[in-house]
Amino acid sequence: MDALMWNHGPIGAPFDLIDQNGRRRTDAQFRGKLLVLYFGYTYCPDVCPTDLMAISSAIDLLGSAGNNVQPIFITVDPQRDTLEHLRRYVSAFHPRLVGLTGSEHDIRTLALAYKVYYTKIGAEQGEPYAIYHTGFIYLVDRDGKYLGFFPPGTRADRMVEIIRQHLPQ
Repeated sequence: MDALMWNHGPIGAPFDLIDQNGRRRTDAQFRGKLLVLYFGYTYCPDVCPTDLMAISSAIDLLGSAGNNVQPIFITVDPQRDTLEHLRRYVSAFHPRLVGLTGSEHDIRTLALAYKVYYTKIGAEQGEPYAIYHTGFIYLVDRDGKYLGFFPPGTRADRMVEIIRQHLPQ
């Protein structure tokens, strides 16, 4: 937690994942824009949709300045979050929201780089399961460097206040 709060130690890492349309996407493709990253899963009943709605609202509240911000949802459940399911899910929030998936290994590696914790709960014997996960919303600068995070439940207007400080004047 200290690493995230006070930006101690490396936070974040390059990524090479697949978007909801089946296209390979790397972090380098988003250079020049602020990134708002969220790690979650599409079957999440509450926190993920609430935070994704706040992110979407913040992008809209920014008006034309929102074009300088790229919202990204990274699934921590690549087993269930198929491309089709991910495509339907992200389209329910914001038209520019990119959903990313990949192998279990690639997702775990990236999540660990951002200090994201997640674990399956109730997955015994093929039962439906939930995923307990941290719900931080990460802000990454135009060069791919970690700036900080918003805690779960941050209101859109508060995100806008912080994001505006990092946009070109």
